[in-house]
Amino acid sequence: MLVEPLPYEHKLQTRPIDRIDTVVIHCTELPDLASAREYGERVLYPSGTGNSGHYYIDRDGSVHRYVEPTCIAHHVRGWNERSIGIELVNTGRFPDWLAKGRQEMTEAYADAQVAALVRLLHDLQLRMPKLRFIAGHEDLDTERVPASDDDSVPVARKMDPGPLFPWTRVLKDVSLERLKP
Repeated sequence: MLVEPLPYEHKLQTRPIDRIDTVVIHCTELPDLASAREYGERVLYPSGTGNSGHYYIDRDGSVHRYVEPTCIAHHVRGWNERSIGIELVNTGRFPDWLAKGRQEMTEAYADAQVAALVRLLHDLQLRMPKLRFIAGHEDLDTERVPASDDDSVPVARKMDPGPLFPWTRVLKDVSLERLKP
């Protein structure tokens, strides 16, 4: 694992490790890891922080930690204080995320990426005694918004990790319960 803290990591609020009970799976919806890093470094809040996950897994299976798990990363509305965010590099709906004609995700997740995710989940379960649940970003943020190219058409604000994520394979290999509020 490559430890590459975001420049504002020290400004994020912290929490005890035993407050973490959920892992949220995301996809970057960007073309590559460098673009995801650049996005994660953007300061978006008065606190001097931005949006990012804790871990990023590239298509080759390399794992990058951008935010220490005891820090509260901004990755999913309403769930940050109790969850770990894992971002998988995948184009998703890039570059027109909310366009009505761009709501299909076509990039499959690489085998090396999924295998690395399973290994990371096992490691997190060993280090976090209350880790019990796993969810997709789309499971927790179900808001629909007007399409960027036609405000009369509602589209999902978040679709990640999307329909090509191998839930069956991942859930078979880890002892986490899929959470769908």
